[in-house]
Amino acid sequence: MTTISVPLNIEAEKALKELIEITGTNRVAIVRKAIKHLREEEAINAVLRAEQEVSEGKLLRGTARGILQK
Repeated sequence: MTTISVPLNIEAEKALKELIEITGTNRVAIVRKAIKHLREEEAINAVLRAEQEVSEGKLLRGTARGILQK
């Protein structure tokens, strides 16, 4: 398991302390959950970007070989 040190500004430190009080968990659990949430958010955004590209007609049609020959 990797250990990291992350400098927090005053606002982030205050938010972290509030989350500890609200959730009753520790810093590690909150940071792990934040990372998990960010990964999920990024996956959703990737799907939304792909859908947007499809709706804009930015997609490839055909076989891989045919596309590469163009």
